[in-house]
Amino acid sequence: MKSPESKMDLQSDASQIAGLAASSDAARTAILMRIRQAQGRGKRVVAGELSQRDLLLRSHPRGPLPTLAVDQPGLVQRFIDCALALNTSVERVGSLAQVPEAVARYLRGLGLMDQQADKCQEGQAGAPQAPLGAVWPSLMHLDWTAAGMAMRAGTANDSDAIGVTGVFAAIAETGTLMMASGPQSPATTSLLPETHIAIVPAHRIVAHMEDGFALARAELGELPRAINFISGPSRTGDIEQTIVLGAHGPYRVHVIVLDS
Repeated sequence: MKSPESKMDLQSDASQIAGLAASSDAARTAILMRIRQAQGRGKRVVAGELSQRDLLLRSHPRGPLPTLAVDQPGLVQRFIDCALALNTSVERVGSLAQVPEAVARYLRGLGLMDQQADKCQEGQAGAPQAPLGAVWPSLMHLDWTAAGMAMRAGTANDSDAIGVTGVFAAIAETGTLMMASGPQSPATTSLLPETHIAIVPAHRIVAHMEDGFALARAELGELPRAINFISGPSRTGDIEQTIVLGAHGPYRVHVIVLDS
């Protein structure tokens, strides 16, 4: 169990990170404002500029793209095949209600559910079950307790064994997850824990990265603070060109395709 001092340190770290993010946003705004003034365009973006930008994006021709299946089942299968080639494991379920048990089944297969028991033993008798990991707030309504897991909604921290997320979209061409950061979809949940589990609705699988960006512009308007593309576990080949997994992020990536 973490000491009160450790908890205070984590809270302090979170406050510092929030402060740095706000400072970074302010600095970026100031830099862009100075650029606009130097161009003689005023301090603020006006509606006409936004319309011109949108027109340019819509009319910009796409480069050569590989031909993929045109039907959704074909795109789903292409995504699964490419994800498996990237060392991402995949399971398919029929409904969102089946997701917690699918997550628990995957973790049991790896022996990771034992970490939940270890955390319980560290706590006091009768105390609430210690969280095994973090889950996006938008997925916290699922019945994790019935599947034998205590989960915490929000951003991940250094004690989280797993992070469970959704996706904004998934790219069939490369087996890649497209993540859009936001209050209900914090980026750390997919980046900090050693094991990342992503729930991918089949209808959110698109053919190409260009389709993912087109979907983001159509649904989000302004792009969020971060768009992350995840193609399998984190890896590096810097040392003697030997691939090492988990170098800068999750050691494992598991995808649950939601067919419904």
